[in-house]
Formats: sequence, structure tokens, C-alpha cells
Amino acid sequence: MPVGAVGALLVALTARTSWRVGAGAALGVATADGLYATVAMAGGAALAPVIRPLAGVLRWGAVVVLFALALHAARTAVRHYRERALAQRETRTPTGPGRAYLGFLGITLLNPMTVVYFAALVLAGEGGAVPDRVAKTLFVVAAFAASASWQLFLAGGGAILGRVLTGPQGRLWTSLVSSAVIIALAVRLALG
Repeated sequence: MPVGAVGALLVALTARTSWRVGAGAALGVATADGLYATVAMAGGAALAPVIRPLAGVLRWGAVVVLFALALHAARTAVRHYRERALAQRETRTPTGPGRAYLGFLGITLLNPMTVVYFAALVLAGEGGAVPDRVAKTLFVVAAFAASASWQLFLAGGGAILGRVLTGPQGRLWTSLVSSAVIIALAVRLALG
């Protein structure tokens, strides 16, 4: 599975905080994916005419949000590095698992790439490709489980990365690299 902007943000958050915070964020992403899968399977053909005209607007909205997130993360990392506050990781956690869950649930629900992905499922199913209620339910459960396992894997990678890069310079570079990755993904989205 490719790592998108939300995945890069998840890895960076977990590297700066803890596995618990990252797991909360990962489950927020998975919940949003499960909700979109439910809407895609329940709404199907009725949603297709509504979603189709919004695809371009959603893509440009994603570009703006991704640039803003990347620039905010980079600016915050540089400011904390200069203040040497990044060295206080063990004494100050910027967010808890519950707040990370809600934040990443919101980010993923608003992430146009997620909307576009599930909109493609809706558009593909216009002809009734998944007519069986049991099959639809299994799809939703599988989408949630696949998303949860992948996002938790990314959070685990972020936790390992955080342990390896524990010094102030390591944390600064981790934040700056993740911001650069998010900007690159936003540019790719804008051009694609």
C-alpha cells in the first residue's frame, strides 16, 4: 500500500510522541475509512451524480490542506528546535490518544483523496456491482480491518523511528522530511 499524506503525518506524529498516540491516530484513520466504505456500499448509485462534479474541487482542497499542514509542521519543528523544547519529549506529550483519534478521524474524513477513492467505488458500483447485503457488510468490515492494520503498522514504524531519532536534531529532521514528503504528495495531487 502506498503511504499518502495522512500516513506520512501519522508516522511523524508517532515519532514525535508515542505508540499509544500513534495507535489512537491510526484507529481514527481506520474509522474514517470504515465510515466511507459504509457510505459507498449503502449509498452507491444514488451518490454518484453528487460526487462526480465535486472531484476537482476536492482535489484542490486537498492540495491546500496538505500544504498548510506541511508548512505548519515544519514551522513548529524549527521553532521547537530553536527553543530546545523537542528534547523534553518524555515530560511533555503534545496530544493524547483520544485527541489524536479525533484529529485523524477529522483529517481523513476531510481528505479528498479518501473521498475520491471511495467515490470511485461508488461510481464503479453504479451498475449494482455489489448487490448482496452480506457482501457489502463484508466489504465494509474488510475495509476497516485492512485500514486499521496498515495504519497501526505505520504507527509502529513511527514509534521505531522516534526511538532511533531521539535527539533534538533527529526530531527536527524527521519533521522537516515528513513535511517535504507531504508537500511532494500535494504537488503530485495537484498535477495528477
